[in-house]
Amino acid sequence: MYNKKKFKITMKIKKKKILKIIKKNKTPIWIYNWNIIKNKIKLLKNFDTVRYAQKALSNINILILMKKIGLKIDAVSIGEIKRGLLSKFKKNDEIIFTSDVIDKKTIKIIIKNKITINAGSTNMLKKIGKKSINHKIWIRINPGFGNGHNKKTNTGGKNSKHGIWNIKKAIKNIKKYKLNLQGLHIHIGSGADYNHLKKVCIAMIKNIIKINITIKSISTGGGLPIPYKKYEKKININKYFNIWNNTRNYISSYLGKKIKLEIEPGRFLVAESGILITKINTIKKINNKKFILINAGFNDFIRPCMYGSYHKISIINKKNKKNKKYIKKKKKFIIGGPICESGDIFTQNKNGNIKTRKLKKIKIGDYLIFHNTGAYGSSMSSNYNTRPLIKEILLKNKKIYIIRKKQKIKDILKLEKKIF
Repeated sequence: MYNKKKFKITMKIKKKKILKIIKKNKTPIWIYNWNIIKNKIKLLKNFDTVRYAQKALSNINILILMKKIGLKIDAVSIGEIKRGLLSKFKKNDEIIFTSDVIDKKTIKIIIKNKITINAGSTNMLKKIGKKSINHKIWIRINPGFGNGHNKKTNTGGKNSKHGIWNIKKAIKNIKKYKLNLQGLHIHIGSGADYNHLKKVCIAMIKNIIKINITIKSISTGGGLPIPYKKYEKKININKYFNIWNNTRNYISSYLGKKIKLEIEPGRFLVAESGILITKINTIKKINNKKFILINAGFNDFIRPCMYGSYHKISIINKKNKKNKKYIKKKKKFIIGGPICESGDIFTQNKNGNIKTRKLKKIKIGDYLIFHNTGAYGSSMSSNYNTRPLIKEILLKNKKIYIIRKKQKIKDILKLEKKIF
């Protein structure tokens, strides 16, 4: 069925504990391991500031625990700002608001709580400048190139909506509205390799020289990858840090003062902490293809459907006395969900082509586990097909905590008002 030792290493959660959770909670369900998150944070200890990109996994309990060990956070919406405030992030630049646009409500809460802005457009600089003199800001630069594991995750270059292209125009607005420039930020996409990283560092230096203004910090952005497949290597954090630290030292020497080095990880901290547990609802054959249909859909977990993202899948067999209806030999399966969409397939590539997975010793009622789903799993869920958001569970110090209850259909319908 599976290699028990390997299963534990990969999962970081013992099968016995998973079965205990399944017994008390209906699937599908998210499970996170706090120890993994904490250990990933420790790997970034050389950076002056670790700022968590909460869009990856924004549960307030995760944010509260991160606050307790000294992390700061990035917010990309008014909702994420409120999550941050609720999680006790308040002082100085503990919350930075990163966006390319800003509205009146967001400006109001930002000014009230003195939240630093990371501006991705000159229009943002104008809007905040007219309302809040000497407001602390960063500039998010679009360096003219980008990178990403998928074209949809590329956040730099001429086809990206993100960042400021004309930095001289931005500086002109900063001076005009007397804004307080804190630092420069560049993020070109997820999964950046070392060659792209060096290009980003060169772009940061060139922009520092171009603006010729003293700043306090530079941000590497996020995009630190994790290995989703066996052959993918883990990123060398020391190498990553040294490349950026050399850049920081060059800029410090140029400006004549020591500046801080900030990093903004999301996926890197939480992806490997999470699993999605689902149940096999049916196994069916269509023509010469075999389908496993599970009780989780792309409304729960959209990455494989939106990006063609690969996630390792494991099986946990449901205990059943002498059940002879196992598919014993390893066979190729397409794995899909219950959503009324042909695209609700978890085994496809980035071009939308259907792929298969080899599985064996499975039957209806068994459980499939999707690995490395802590990032952009729950946080990208939706109510499509009027399906409630599913439960989230956190494992910490051998204890099991329910950190989000399963949503009820009546809670969804409450938002709608009958007028006819």
